[in-house]
Amino acid sequence: MADMTKKEIEDRINLLKSDYIRMQGDLEKKESIGGSTAKIEKQLEDLEEELANLKNRLVNA
Repeated sequence: MADMTKKEIEDRINLLKSDYIRMQGDLEKKESIGGSTAKIEKQLEDLEEELANLKNRLVNA
């Protein structure tokens, strides 16, 4: 990921945003049935971190 173009960074951000929205829906479903949400919450945190890093790279590109 070190040598990504601005377009590649933007594409990756858009993909991660889609994943994030999907996972939020999954989380809500799990919560509604009383299932364990720890794994999904961790994945959302990881996505948030990667999005923040990519947005920072985009600003500095």
